[in-house]
Amino acid sequence: MTKNETATSVEEFLVWRSNLFQGLKARKETIIELLDALSSNQQAHSVVELSLNPLFRRDYNSLYRGIQEFLPTQTDPNYEQRIETLFSAVSRTIPPTSKHYNLFGIDTTPCPRPFAETLADKTFIHYPNPIKGNKPINIGHCYSVVCALPDQIDTEKVPWAVPLSGELVPSKHKGVNQGNQQLKKIWQSSLFSDKLSVLVADSDYSQKDFIGEQVKHEDVVTITRVRSDRVFYRQFIRDPNQAKTSGHPRWYGDKFDLKDDQTWTEPDEVHHVPFTTKKGRQLTVTISGWKQMLMRGTKNYKMNNHPFTLLQIVVRAQERNSIWKPMWLIVIGSRRDELSLVDCYQCYRQRYDMEHLFRFGKQRLLMTSYLTPDVHHEENWFKLTLLSYVNLWAARKLAVVLPRDWEQYLKTNKSIKITPSLVQRDFSRIITTLGTFAKFPKRRGFSSGRIKGYKKAPRTRHDVIKKGSKKSTENLKAP
Repeated sequence: MTKNETATSVEEFLVWRSNLFQGLKARKETIIELLDALSSNQQAHSVVELSLNPLFRRDYNSLYRGIQEFLPTQTDPNYEQRIETLFSAVSRTIPPTSKHYNLFGIDTTPCPRPFAETLADKTFIHYPNPIKGNKPINIGHCYSVVCALPDQIDTEKVPWAVPLSGELVPSKHKGVNQGNQQLKKIWQSSLFSDKLSVLVADSDYSQKDFIGEQVKHEDVVTITRVRSDRVFYRQFIRDPNQAKTSGHPRWYGDKFDLKDDQTWTEPDEVHHVPFTTKKGRQLTVTISGWKQMLMRGTKNYKMNNHPFTLLQIVVRAQERNSIWKPMWLIVIGSRRDELSLVDCYQCYRQRYDMEHLFRFGKQRLLMTSYLTPDVHHEENWFKLTLLSYVNLWAARKLAVVLPRDWEQYLKTNKSIKITPSLVQRDFSRIITTLGTFAKFPKRRGFSSGRIKGYKKAPRTRHDVIKKGSKKSTENLKAP
């Protein structure tokens, strides 16, 4: 980097730090040091061990106080304003894209807490199990995360995903319902209203109660994966010369069963995209598109008014026809025709950057390591881990590669790409060089501790909430 580029990068990073510091209210100096300690963590395996980090100059009591008072409860009248301030600070770290649309992703991630008997609102969650034959479930909470997916030109194809919102999914709601609430606030914001917004999601978000809410926004196009056993319909177009008949007008045309190729018609558009894997394997992606498709609606969501484009993605190699099962996508929204089939496929491929975020957050940012019995404190910690990831994202241009002795490939390769792990390794040097907004702490005294003989009341035990359990009814006999 040249001196001018370095100066610009330093200025952008300091602007982010200033916006973040101003957005924090309670215990802002403690929280900013906690975020720095988490962003530079290399040894801590638990949250309390972060108090031993050189960037955190306070004791472990201040660490816990900072987590507890980071944000007020959602019933507090100042909660929405605090969230909006942090959202604005994070959004300004995203560089303008060269494309004609902004790309977003949404997904949920599990937070297992099977042994937390005093934790409220626990339920059964989907959690991958590596043991064959076991059900992929666990007990705990689930969090819904909305991310901005930056242009790959700015990230150099490194899987960065900038989290904009992370909220707990209550046991009485589904992840798609919580996602609708988060996205509604983002679409209403003026920060991303200058361009078309494209949202990518997995098959869990192909439900009508999610898509039906997103089609209400004219400047939003939703791309979701669908299961291979779904049934759709061609849009029925009446012949203008045909006489009108009495009765309800016909909406749906021929059946289109994804698992029965006999019901398929010729695609309206086909594209062949060649690409090479990292190992040098030559593959060809065949993208077939069917336009003006419909899905069955409900009483609340009239899906017959919202046609979509159906995509089939098939990856082929030179030596054989298909190497994976076909992937099906739907593209829905009033402005969907502004995206080509290749654009839709590339947008959905970038959705997997969120999986890297979740994995990095749980392995390196202690995302699910805060074992607290208080739900509010757990929510605060989850949001703090997302902010620490944004801390790394903002510092990516200032980081240098610090290879370890056994990482010879980092020493010999001068064109190595800066990943979140490499930024975290160098983050301590960056903060030490540029400084922090937090003042040096002064101890006000030593606490006397609990009074001798004091005994805390035991916490309330909470049962696991089971969704969809049917109440048993007694068979009443006639007298």
